[in-house]
Amino acid sequence: MSIPLILASQSPSRRNVLNAAGISPTIHVSHVDEPAAVAAEAEARGVAVDDLSCEQRVMILAQAKARSVYQAYREVAAAAQGAGGEQVTAFPLRAKGAAEAGTDSSAGDGKGGISSTADGNTNQYGEKVYDHHSTLTRDFSDVDVPVEAEPMKKALAEHPGFADAKAGPLIVGCDSMFLFEGEPLGKPHTPEVARRRLGAMRGKSGELWTGHCLIDFATGRQELESSHATVRFGDYSDRDIEAYIASGEPLEVAGCFTLEGLGGAFIDGVDGDPSGVLGLSLPLLRRMVGHMGVAWTDLWNVGIGKLAAARLEEAEARKADGDEKAKATTDDGISAEEQAASIVPPKSNVHQPGDGWVHCACGRRHWGLNGAAGVLLARRSPETGEVTHVVMQHRAMWSAEGGTWGIPGGALADGESPIEGALRESYEEANITPEDIEVVGTHREEHGPWAYTTVFAFEKPGHEVDPHPNDDESMEIAWIPVAEVPKRKLLTAMNADWPRFVARLGDLAREYRQQ
Repeated sequence: MSIPLILASQSPSRRNVLNAAGISPTIHVSHVDEPAAVAAEAEARGVAVDDLSCEQRVMILAQAKARSVYQAYREVAAAAQGAGGEQVTAFPLRAKGAAEAGTDSSAGDGKGGISSTADGNTNQYGEKVYDHHSTLTRDFSDVDVPVEAEPMKKALAEHPGFADAKAGPLIVGCDSMFLFEGEPLGKPHTPEVARRRLGAMRGKSGELWTGHCLIDFATGRQELESSHATVRFGDYSDRDIEAYIASGEPLEVAGCFTLEGLGGAFIDGVDGDPSGVLGLSLPLLRRMVGHMGVAWTDLWNVGIGKLAAARLEEAEARKADGDEKAKATTDDGISAEEQAASIVPPKSNVHQPGDGWVHCACGRRHWGLNGAAGVLLARRSPETGEVTHVVMQHRAMWSAEGGTWGIPGGALADGESPIEGALRESYEEANITPEDIEVVGTHREEHGPWAYTTVFAFEKPGHEVDPHPNDDESMEIAWIPVAEVPKRKLLTAMNADWPRFVARLGDLAREYRQQ
């Protein structure tokens, strides 16, 4: 099995560099305050910010980004490992009458809309197609579903995650800066700055520096390195500059240019590592991964690289068995609120490892190649201990069953446990901070090749969670009074499960009040 790589960046260039190299990274944006991080490090070193070299700055920021994401995953893992209570597993496909339940034979589950296979979710031009009529969750509310309960400790052992890994996932943070005539240049942000820079760089050259920080989640070990290359610019015209600025491309990239985009035509040559100019040096990252004791090919998880890695794994297994034959694979310019209200998915929607449809024995398609999970977070009255509110997500119109209310969650990433995935997704979507909650139980709907895990959680005593949309998958995230939940237009699965879920929350609240 490949070792997951987490990219602490939403840069399409870095993601594309990795994808072309056979690695589909999990994207987790760090949200680091870059000026503050550089200023703090300069103060710690006893120097002014202007005294820091270009190389030092990109190394500082690469480390800050990687460590921010590493800490976020540590908090998720700690909350998951500290889970208490029981896991109740429902087996709807074992129930009598399950074959007749539901009405739509092609439905699926989850947040999706993006198919990882050519199963009708992409058109002949490779464009994403969202079929809202094929994404209704199957309703088993009228079926007597068999259930089993087990201690959470046993459930955690049956579904290990990142906290149990011996190596990985590997977290990589990067930052790039262009050094031109002795001045470090970051992103121009405005047309005025871009115009001035592009005019000054015409016919000249500069150095593109990229910092790389790699952290092994399993061990906490860190590698910190940088790459640089000299970029030589052509003699482009003023009209070229205006057209390039009008495209918007140079405004949010280091140095005001791209090598792989429209700007590539204005670059006469690169002396050094070209992938480093794209924001991530493949040769350097390969060496850093090797220093961690991980083979580069163990990161392959897409395309021919994934197939090659699978064949190698199979061959090594045969060899171990003595088989001698084995010697012979959003930024669309609109607000998150506007995007959530649109029925068209955002162009910046990133395909993550684990995204895709599973064709299930129940006759439906479910979102999440590794399954899916979400968090049902409850707030209790300080006086009575009773559950008063739960966090609900008003789903973006472009998502499956758009416009309904459910709980924040989504597809599990490669290598993470259901609880880890639920906590990660709920933070990324709804700002449910794992350090402020305690997991008190789970409900797993098991379909065999796919399962959905609902994670029950309470705010810790003395802690408050401030839920709000962190991305464009929600029109609204809010604390909803328990009595109002059934009055909302609920996601099909949530509508079916709510009566038993609210009853279980009440039981859990009484149990925790007595402790």
